[in-house]
Amino acid sequence: MKHKNQPGMSVSISNYTLCCTLFFLLCTLWSFAQEIKGTVTDGAGIPIAGASVLEKGTTHGVVTDFDGNFEIVLASDDAVLEVSYMGFKTTEVNTEGRAVVQVILEEDLQELDEVVLIGFGTQKRGDVTSAVASVKSEDFIQGNVRDAAQLIQGKVAGLTVSTPSGDPTSDSQIKLRGLSSLTGGTDPLVLIDGVPGNLNTVAPEDIESVDVLKDGSATAIYGTRGTNGVIIITTKGGNYNMKPTIEYNGYLSMSAIARKLDFMDASDLRKRWGEGYEFNGANVEDFGADTDWLDEITRNAFSHVHNLTFRGGNEQTSVTASLNYRDIQGIFLKSDNKKYTGRINVGHAMFDNKLKTNLGVIVSEQTYNALGDGTSFNPYIYRQALIRNPTEPVRDAEGNWFERDVYFYDNPVGYIEETIGENRYRNMRFDFSVSYDINEHFIVKGLYTRKGNSNIRGFYQTKKHVSTVKYGQDGFASRGTDDYTGNYGQVTLDYNQSFGKHRVTGLLGYNYEDNTNEGFWANNRRFSTDGFTYNNIGNGQGLELGEAGMGSYKDSDKLIAFFTRITYNFDDRYLLLASLRREGSSRFGANTKWGYFPGVSVGWRINRESFLEHNKWMYDLKLRAGFGITGTNAGANYESLSGLTYGGYFFNNGSWVRELVPARNANPDLRWEKKEELNFGLDYGFLDGRISGTIDYYSRKTKDALYNYDVPTPPYYYGSILANVAQIKNSGLEVLLNVIPVKTDTFEWTAGMTYSTNSNKIVSLSNDQFQLTNDFFDEGYASEPIQVSTHRIQVGQPIGNFFGWKSVDITDDGIWLIETPDGEIKPATETTTDDRQVLGNGLPKSYFSWNNSVKYKNWDLNVNMRGAFGYQILNFSRMYYENPTVDYNTLNTAYDPVYGKAVLSDVQRLVSYYVEDGDFLKIDNVTIGYTVPASLLKFIQNCRIYASGINLATITGYKGIDPEVDRDGLAPGNDERDKYPSVRTFTLGINLTF
Repeated sequence: MKHKNQPGMSVSISNYTLCCTLFFLLCTLWSFAQEIKGTVTDGAGIPIAGASVLEKGTTHGVVTDFDGNFEIVLASDDAVLEVSYMGFKTTEVNTEGRAVVQVILEEDLQELDEVVLIGFGTQKRGDVTSAVASVKSEDFIQGNVRDAAQLIQGKVAGLTVSTPSGDPTSDSQIKLRGLSSLTGGTDPLVLIDGVPGNLNTVAPEDIESVDVLKDGSATAIYGTRGTNGVIIITTKGGNYNMKPTIEYNGYLSMSAIARKLDFMDASDLRKRWGEGYEFNGANVEDFGADTDWLDEITRNAFSHVHNLTFRGGNEQTSVTASLNYRDIQGIFLKSDNKKYTGRINVGHAMFDNKLKTNLGVIVSEQTYNALGDGTSFNPYIYRQALIRNPTEPVRDAEGNWFERDVYFYDNPVGYIEETIGENRYRNMRFDFSVSYDINEHFIVKGLYTRKGNSNIRGFYQTKKHVSTVKYGQDGFASRGTDDYTGNYGQVTLDYNQSFGKHRVTGLLGYNYEDNTNEGFWANNRRFSTDGFTYNNIGNGQGLELGEAGMGSYKDSDKLIAFFTRITYNFDDRYLLLASLRREGSSRFGANTKWGYFPGVSVGWRINRESFLEHNKWMYDLKLRAGFGITGTNAGANYESLSGLTYGGYFFNNGSWVRELVPARNANPDLRWEKKEELNFGLDYGFLDGRISGTIDYYSRKTKDALYNYDVPTPPYYYGSILANVAQIKNSGLEVLLNVIPVKTDTFEWTAGMTYSTNSNKIVSLSNDQFQLTNDFFDEGYASEPIQVSTHRIQVGQPIGNFFGWKSVDITDDGIWLIETPDGEIKPATETTTDDRQVLGNGLPKSYFSWNNSVKYKNWDLNVNMRGAFGYQILNFSRMYYENPTVDYNTLNTAYDPVYGKAVLSDVQRLVSYYVEDGDFLKIDNVTIGYTVPASLLKFIQNCRIYASGINLATITGYKGIDPEVDRDGLAPGNDERDKYPSVRTFTLGINLTF
């Protein structure tokens, strides 16, 4: 018995001994271990949630919580912690003798591992082989910006963003790498979180970053919408495991007219009368008043903007919600823009984070006064304020608006006050996306978006309006509405594989898009009362008298595409990207419904080669080359189909019948404009990020450019046809240089400079099937009394050439002397249209910007300058108003001797005297800010107060209001006489994070 139990006793003693030994060892290890607590923040003191804290040399680590806090038990008392987070440099912390550590992560200036957006996906910056630029929110222009484009003004080489109009409802003008089309626009494709939209879909204060795809190899995957480049806007979003935060950004602004034209005031006019000048029309007599008409219709405009954003998330769900309110005043009375924008995004992860869904909604409502029928601003009112006799009163002795029976001469104050109008726009976008990680190599994604916007507008001119007082209209009302709906769907399959030194990614995709527009309008006049304004439009007698009008429309289009892309990376040295898009459009002709758009680019990271492996001063040197074909969709809807429209009336069988007449010819071969683009680039970075930048050279050729050609009838039904005929060449150089001249613990100065050039040429305008009568056509227009085109588009010449009479002198009696193309000099009164010649070009040859950021302790200063050089401007204000012979008020310079010889006595003409050099350099944005120390804040994570100014100073020889004029279309450089003047804006704002 005892013998039998002995083995069992032996086992029990062994287990006991083992347990005691393990306990002893654990206690020994515990005595050597230590517990460390700490907090991880960025340079501004904002906690970083989700940062990795790893004991160096081990796999033991933790992740920071919502407040950036962590606790970790270390195996030794001299352990080193490695702390890392995306976008920041990895930091090592020695824990010897410390129980609590404070870790401040520094942003990674090299950014080669930073993720940038490309078509339908992302890439590490170091792997990018195309011309792609990225601007983060901390580098945005600050202050009262009007849209997303102005945030990156002067930040991207080759992308020009201008604001030639001070109208608060107008958008920025964008041009990327010049003009590539005769009939198409210059606006890039804008994507907001991957969905097509526009620059105003979301509020500027709600944007996290803007990526710009510039060359054909990058944009070919977008087919017919990628010709003018692609702007990808990423909004502020929440993350999983993110501490809930509330951000408030708000500011107050004051805007004033940047510069006024020097028109005669009452004392100037009386001085001219005293000098013996005799006038007709407006300035025929002294009415005894002293009125500043421009001052009467303008004001200092005060605006305020507020943006509130909530972000947060747990392990399964992330939420972002924002609300933006903008109340922007214009400098003209009744010129304003109010807009509410709300956005919410909810993301949810399931099945071990393999399945992720996102639901997003964006809604907005915009309202503004309408001083024109359907428009916010009526340029006619501004013209009347300029040309008005300054001795006239605003009202007569009876209190009525002072009016006179002069041709096209109306009281601008009465015009505004007796106009009632409002435009209201409502927009909504709903999108749902889903992605599923099939395995570590494949991800399938789906996206559906439903978009819609509508507007309703009303416009009324009262019975006291000049249209009634002078022209017997007796009240005029107009009403209209437009509605848009669109569907966008997308499915993609992503592939990612690494093996050895090889890394391959792939993409297969399909997208569908349809758009429908419809609307109607009506107008009437002769109302019995002003009480209903535009809300009882059927009550006007104009309906009975045949003076009313109405109309309606509806159109739609569809776009379908299949696309694919592959990238290959060998040893982080040799890089390849290739893509192909097959796209069909309802706008294409029956014979050409589908087009192919390939793109390919390669890169060589020279600094990764063995002969540079011991290099310490260079961290990036990459050569890039790319080629891509993009397109421009074929004109407007239904251009490939024949069409009919209503013409006049004819009498048939005792009644009047309205005729149907041809409106356009069918063109079954109508297709996309094809732009072929070759790009060579160099990325460089030296001295641990102190010097970095890019250099790109591109050459574009647009084939099959669209233009309307005259055709014989018969055999054609209509006298013109839209056809793919013309060819355009376009090339340029882009340089970006970022430097950090000074960097210490308390002071840092960062400077960024961009320089770009662009030139274009018309290669051909005709082919064997469709020809112009000449090798040119004219564009632009100077209205009465000049009534002549301003530009000529000609084969072998660049787009933008001014075309008019070259003035070289003046006769003793004040008549222009003109030099003809063959060198003959003769008076302007003896010239013909054949005596015109090229007078300059309205497109700048080069652009420059210099952006500076200085940080000293808690202070920051940003100064942004930009300029344009090598172009001319046709100064309409001088051309019309610098002439003493006209019948209305003029510029004071109208009485200065021309060429130092005589005062002008000739009629208004388009002569080179009014074509001025437009070169300018602007101090465009200056912002100074102060971040309150975190130690002084209890319930606030971050507080920054700033003051900002936009369009502060302009260095130029141009005599007009602003040398930054309209450069869109085929008549760039025309500084129209009645445009809404540019403004100078001062802002005081605050940024808070809770």
